[in-house]
Order: sequence, then C-alpha cells, then structure tokens
Amino acid sequence: MSATATTHGRLRTVLEMIKFEHSVFALPFALTGALLAARFTSHGWPTWKQLLWIVVAMVSARSAAMTINRIADLRYDKENPRTAQRALATGALSTSFAWLFTLAAIAVFVVAAWQLNPLSFKLAPLALFILFFYSFTKLFTNWSHLFLGFALGISPAAAWIAITGHLDLRMFILCAAVTLWVGGFDVLYACQDVVFDQSAGLFSVPKRFGIASALLIARIMHIGVVALLSWLAFSFLLPWPAWLGIIVVAGLLAYEHSLVKPNDLSKLDAAFFTMNGYISISFLFFWGAAAALWKV
Repeated sequence: MSATATTHGRLRTVLEMIKFEHSVFALPFALTGALLAARFTSHGWPTWKQLLWIVVAMVSARSAAMTINRIADLRYDKENPRTAQRALATGALSTSFAWLFTLAAIAVFVVAAWQLNPLSFKLAPLALFILFFYSFTKLFTNWSHLFLGFALGISPAAAWIAITGHLDLRMFILCAAVTLWVGGFDVLYACQDVVFDQSAGLFSVPKRFGIASALLIARIMHIGVVALLSWLAFSFLLPWPAWLGIIVVAGLLAYEHSLVKPNDLSKLDAAFFTMNGYISISFLFFWGAAAALWKV
C-alpha cells in the first residue's frame, strides 16, 4: 500500500473518530449568531476573516471534545456491540495518537480565539472545560443529554462575542434553544443503548424513565425549542423569514419524532443524522435571510 493511500486511510479513520460530518449540527447556529451580531451592532456583515476563524474555532473545539469523549468512553465502546468497531476500540488508532490529536486541536482553537478578539481568547479555557466536562456526565447524571446540548448550545453566544467582543444576553435564548434541540435528539439516540447502559451502570433518560417516556421527554424538549426561537425572533423583531424558519424547524422536528416509536427504533439513524442536518441548515438559511431583510 502506498504512503498516500495509508495517509488517506488514517485521515478517514480520524474523521470517523470525531464524526467530522456532524459539525453541521452546531456550526449553522454559530454562524447565525455571528450574522445577528454583525447586523444588530454595526448594521453590517461579519468579515471573511471573522467567519474563517469562527469556523476554525468551532471545528477544532468540537474535534478536541469528540476525541476526549472517545478516550473517556473507551472501556464502554469496547464492551458495547454498537460501538465496538470505533477506531480506538479496535486499535485502529492508539490512545497516544488521540491525546496528541486533542492537544493539536486545542492549540488550533486557542489560536483561532486569539485571532478573533481579547474576550474570545480569555473565555477559551472556559469553553474547553464545558466541552470536555460533558464526556464524564453520563457517569453520574441521567441528564447528560442536556450537558451535551449546552456544550453545543454555547456556540451562538461564542460567535456573538467573536464578532462584537461582548455578549447580548438575548443570545442565551438561542443557547437554550440549541441546548434543548441537541438534548432532545440525544435522548432519542440514547434509546438504542438502554440495555447496555443498565449493565454498564451508565446514566441516561431512557434508562431512568423507559423508552416511551424518554420519547415524550424529547418531544417536550423540542416543543421548548420552537417556543424559545419564537421568543428570540420576537425580542429582536426579526422579519418574516425568521418566523417561516421556525415553522420549517417545527415541521422537521415533528417528522423526526414520527420516525421513532417505542417499539420500533429502526429509523433512528435517519431521524438522528438526516433530519437534524436539515434542521440546522434550514435554520441558517431562513434566519440568514431574515438578517438580510432586518431593519435595525
């Protein structure tokens, strides 16, 4: 096998380890925060440099967090049939490599924060702590799903700070919406692992309340998402595309929940990956249009 093929194979393995394609979940919300910040504070748009460093910061921070998650979960990944083929569990990647990759991703994130503004740089350690802390919450709380949601939910506030150097408290509404959105679909995803979580002593909403109740809790979380997005759109007096976007998000969330039944989780992967990708990208599209039409 050629060195090029080996390198490409290693790169694919690394990207699979960090689920690189899932960056689409949080990145559109961060970019929306950046657009709102620039339009609201300067009546302009983010610069290409700002957008570049926001994307670099988001991807590098998430890559570091996902790798820490895989290191922290290595024992469980080996024992769980659903995750036994992951790169660290099979030995395709070593834990030493994973630690080096994490340190490199942290370094890139810190550089990106430094390139944005002083407050972003000062808050970089706090952001990393929040991202890394999630990996250990399933060891002691059934509500680890909300910790994951919050880890992604801080992205719009971080993007606002990246653009303006300060924070508008209304960004916490969007942070809460993203927290409930991610927390809700993580509850759905965790329904696959109820039996394993019981045997391994891990905590989750489905394990604590059962699958049927967990699906109901996820629906309530996602109803909260729609309510919070409506509150935010009203608080900023955003024009009609924002409201149309909320309707689209609500419809996609409803369809996502229609795919999952207490006695049939066969479509869970479609609900988790496809629909949530559509939701985040649709949100950016409609709220980006609202930002363009916004009279501020």
